[in-house]
Amino acid sequence: MSPTSSHQPILAMATTPNTQQLSKYSPSIPFLRRPQHLTNEFAGDVGFDPLNLATSREQLLYYREAEVKHGRLAMLAAAGWPISELFDKSITQTLDADFDLNLVPIVDESDRAPSLLNGGLDSISPIFWGLCLGLGEL
Repeated sequence: MSPTSSHQPILAMATTPNTQQLSKYSPSIPFLRRPQHLTNEFAGDVGFDPLNLATSREQLLYYREAEVKHGRLAMLAAAGWPISELFDKSITQTLDADFDLNLVPIVDESDRAPSLLNGGLDSISPIFWGLCLGLGEL
């Protein structure tokens, strides 16, 4: 997906402030020049783009939206991981008793959810991973 494909409404809402009032150097890294697309227009904009990733205004808005989405996903994961470890056994036992699904809790003996670091990802069904990839494309 290109940075400009679905972001036209955002471009119409944003206004460009007077750039002559801005310092030519970044407040976050004083010896680097402020990137031309960072104009104190958004909250938290302190001219920090040392690699000059946002080469256009449209790309800046695309990256900004992606950062917000990933931040929200990280917040959900921060809450979901411990909740999954706390309630996995009780949820699988309740569902198994109600619907006879033959579910097995996936937390290990130490009540840790499976992950790359903890191991145990091999106990997750490939069907689940396929559903995750399929739903992620929606």
